[in-house]
Amino acid sequence: MIAMPLFAELPDSARLWIFAADRPLTETESHTLLEALRPFLATWQAHGRPVCGQATVLHQRFLLLAGYVPGGEISGCSIDAATRAVHAAGQSLGITWMSPLVVFYRDPDGTVRHASRGQFRRLIAEGKVTAKTPVFDLSLTTVGDLRQSGFEKPAGQSWHARVFTLTPAV
Repeated sequence: MIAMPLFAELPDSARLWIFAADRPLTETESHTLLEALRPFLATWQAHGRPVCGQATVLHQRFLLLAGYVPGGEISGCSIDAATRAVHAAGQSLGITWMSPLVVFYRDPDGTVRHASRGQFRRLIAEGKVTAKTPVFDLSLTTVGDLRQSGFEKPAGQSWHARVFTLTPAV
């Protein structure tokens, strides 16, 4: 089976927001979350124009919300409306959305973990995180960034290498 690219119907210029859950979501919770967002996505508007919006859950932890207005832009109130919809849907499931300053990575067993920046620095100093440790880039802002840069990559090939002084992964 060939996997479809994320947000295949949206152009590279579509805006992207990434929300990280405080805990892994079950398959049922992921489905319920997306279903709760469906009515909002069907009526989402920016400056009176319909937004082509889509959402997906990745790695049982991340909600990716993308939106595009042909010939327009998503800003201000329309972004606030999307954020409110995501928070309301999460709250109904007991999900707390974490700060984008939290670092998400995979441990050696492949489990998605999170750490504050200070904790992440300690993990590097202890050798528990290296340039080869997979990390997630919550700073992506367009669907094109997601397609070209990828969401998950070795820390040494991400912005994490600069911020945390990691030797680039080979």
